[in-house]
Amino acid sequence: MSLDPRVYRDIWGAFATGVTVVTTDCEGWLHGMTANGVASVSLDPLLMLVCVAKSAHCHSQLSQAGRFGLSLLGEDQEDLSNLFAKGADPEEGALRGASFHAGPNGTPLLDGCLAHLECNVKEVLSGGDHDIFIGEALDGKILDSEKPPLVFFRGGYRKLA
Repeated sequence: MSLDPRVYRDIWGAFATGVTVVTTDCEGWLHGMTANGVASVSLDPLLMLVCVAKSAHCHSQLSQAGRFGLSLLGEDQEDLSNLFAKGADPEEGALRGASFHAGPNGTPLLDGCLAHLECNVKEVLSGGDHDIFIGEALDGKILDSEKPPLVFFRGGYRKLA
C-alpha cells in the first residue's frame, strides 16, 4: 500500500508546532523564511535543526552565509509569519520592512519575539526535497517569557487555551 502525499501532509498538519523565522546575512544581503520544521537536537553540544526546501531562496543563503538566526514568534506576530512565508529575493540591508536588529554575532534577529538563537551551520543532511541544516547555537536569549507562542495546526494559526 502506498501512502498518498496529501494524506501524509494532512497527518503532519495534525501536529501542532510553534512558528519561527530563520534569518541570514550573506555579505549584507538579508533574507528571512518562516519555518516550523525546527527542533532541538542536542544539549552537548548545543545543536538544533531546521528543514529548508532545496528550491527556497533561504537554502542558498544559509549555505553561503554559514550562520543563521532563529526568531521564535509570539501569538501577536502572525503578520510576520505570513510576510516571511512568501518567497522573496534577499534584500540589501533590509528584511521586507520588518523591524530587526543584529545579534551579538551579527545575525539579523526580528524584534518583539519570544526568544532568539544565533547558530553556525554545523552540518547539512539531505532529506528528499529538503535539506536539514544542523545549527550549533552560539548565542540565545529569552525576550518575553509571558507572551503566548504563535501556534500552527491543521493549516491555520491557533491560540493556546
